[in-house]
Amino acid sequence: MPAPADPRVLVVVPARFASSRFPGKPLALLRGADGAQRPLVERSWRAACRVSEAARVVIATDCDEIATCARGFGAEVVMTPQHCRNGTERCAAALAALGEEVEIVVNLQGDAPLTPPALVSALIGRMRADPTLPVCTPALPCTPTMLRALVEDQAAGRVGGTTVVFDAAGDALYFSKRVIPFVPQNALAERPGAVHLHAGLYAYRPAALAAYAALPPSPLEELEGLEQLRFLDAGIRVGLAVCPMPAWDLVELNNPGDAPVIEAIMAAHGLE
Repeated sequence: MPAPADPRVLVVVPARFASSRFPGKPLALLRGADGAQRPLVERSWRAACRVSEAARVVIATDCDEIATCARGFGAEVVMTPQHCRNGTERCAAALAALGEEVEIVVNLQGDAPLTPPALVSALIGRMRADPTLPVCTPALPCTPTMLRALVEDQAAGRVGGTTVVFDAAGDALYFSKRVIPFVPQNALAERPGAVHLHAGLYAYRPAALAAYAALPPSPLEELEGLEQLRFLDAGIRVGLAVCPMPAWDLVELNNPGDAPVIEAIMAAHGLE
């Protein structure tokens, strides 16, 4: 049975217009399994609304056009500043604008319409099990095929995904766009689970969000292009919820060419 909605859980869907690789992508149309075309921001919002624990879902944006679109399909919208550098800063700005007390804020990114609700539930579950945990994010054990693809992408100079290593307590040690830990070529098929893929989904305590927003970007964050490294640089724990790989690839809409891939996954798995 799904967990009941909790008024202390807020899901924020950050959506900005000015993407360098795909300007205006929150408004890009995606066709679902039912044949209906809906904008990316609506599909991400619908994914957030499927999280049973979330009593409230808001779209955080700095764009009037996105806000008008979102209100048109019934979403609650929070306007946030244009200077937000990433989704975490936009979540912090949204929470500050709402001015309400919550226990957990979930960042379900506006370009991730394929996010399964179970991943969000896993983050919330770990946060509830450890009331001292400031931040939580998912780690997915790689399959042999996936690990080999990551290694091949790295050898070719392509970024194939973000990986994470963590300690015995399940707290992150480091995130990287390189494949970590190093796995010898002859062990790729034998030890794929030694490498964990990171999915860009987060749950935060409000205090951790406020602390993050008050900090400048860290050198490692800027080098890797990974916003979560600011937490680690500041000594803020980031817990991992280790989850099984979903039934479909968690493809994000980063470039126009990603749209048909996402549409094919939605069609294959009956996602409307």
